[in-house]
Amino acid sequence: MSKIPQSGLQLQSMVTSSGQLQLTLREVAVAPPRENEVLVRVEASPINPSDLGLLLGMADLSTATPVGNGDLPAVTADIPPALVKHMSGRFDESMPVGNEGAGVVIAAGADPQAQALLGRTVAVLGGAMYSQYRTLNVQQCLLMHEGVTPRESASCFVNPLTALGMVETMRVEGFKALIHTAAASNLGQMLQKICLADGVELVNIVRKPEQAQLLRDLGATYVCDASQDSFRRDLTDAIAKTGAYLAFDATGGGGLADSILAAMEAAAIATAAEYSRYGSTQHKQVYIYGGLERSATTLRRSYGMAWGLGGWLLTPFLQKVGREKAQALRQRVAEEVRTTFASSYAAEISLRETLDLTTLRTYAKQATGKKYLINPNAS
Repeated sequence: MSKIPQSGLQLQSMVTSSGQLQLTLREVAVAPPRENEVLVRVEASPINPSDLGLLLGMADLSTATPVGNGDLPAVTADIPPALVKHMSGRFDESMPVGNEGAGVVIAAGADPQAQALLGRTVAVLGGAMYSQYRTLNVQQCLLMHEGVTPRESASCFVNPLTALGMVETMRVEGFKALIHTAAASNLGQMLQKICLADGVELVNIVRKPEQAQLLRDLGATYVCDASQDSFRRDLTDAIAKTGAYLAFDATGGGGLADSILAAMEAAAIATAAEYSRYGSTQHKQVYIYGGLERSATTLRRSYGMAWGLGGWLLTPFLQKVGREKAQALRQRVAEEVRTTFASSYAAEISLRETLDLTTLRTYAKQATGKKYLINPNAS
């Protein structure tokens, strides 16, 4: 067992009641592991879109200003007055950030399950992962095979389980194929690999020709490029061929969900046995699971009455399917972490570099294929 450090750095985010975002690096005490706990030296943690809401708190990053010092840098930024009231639930509370990550267990409690993890690489879903050290219950850890590195296992939860959850939702709700937007992302590539392995037809929506080619190189059959004039026709044709009347939309805002529902309706009408003035009876469902587009979601309701638009989130899904199913999904991720669930990153940065203004504004853009990885123990 390694010597337990007294303290370590942690990235925290606070929104003040006066409407200012404060990002700080702080020295926090390291808790020794209790009987069924382990202490993990965190060596990799991704900056996911789901992390940015807590990290950046609706701030206007054009107002970001560096403060603090070289050892413990900090950044402040203004939050537009109209948005401040939406943050009232977290006023003046400094909150740790980072949903998931991976590292090496350097100390363990007396419980045999904890002791079995000593010296091993584990992936963790535990919050506060933008920290040098995390003390966690063994149930929050996913053991990696020998030789798998923290970098390889850093994104074992949010993206892989979301992708698996989409396919599982499809099955539970009685659909037979899927549509996915922002499909060239790490998550989208995982979903494509899952669908190929499981025999599920997938319609991918992207915004650039090079993203379309990336997916085709992975084996995708249906890729619709929203930048092309033929997008609506291509999408309708793909839906008609696959029966993909369930979509997961990572963009959220704007008119993409509306376009998907309209294409679904056009495909359903084209294959209907008879005309109905109320539209098709085929149920069409779009789940919004991300917010890459921050504008309002617009709907023109040109797709009959058999349709639904809702939200989808990983945590409620895992609670719904139960512990046994959730564990089976987690184990599949561990087995395929270097293949189906392999992730790539645009850059690896330290905790201090996370607060560099140029770096911050880059990863805040959430550009497809530009995900950043934090190594909290890098100098």
